[in-house]
Amino acid sequence: MATVFDVVTVTCFVALVMAYFLFTSREPKTLLHLIVSGAVFAIANQVGNAGWALLAVVLIAAGAAYATLVVMAK
Repeated sequence: MATVFDVVTVTCFVALVMAYFLFTSREPKTLLHLIVSGAVFAIANQVGNAGWALLAVVLIAAGAAYATLVVMAK
């Protein structure tokens, strides 16, 4: 891992996986919703590494907020 965005997005992804296993009922529908957040984290990583730091931070915050809403709803 070479950049801050690599560390932050991988950490968010690990937290996403742990939240799925610990705090949800492990339904496929929930997993599909969390895959959206995982994709947003991957996009944020690429955008951040390309030099668009502000957009990457916004995407990371949006992915985390969406994941939180999905986990809290289940």
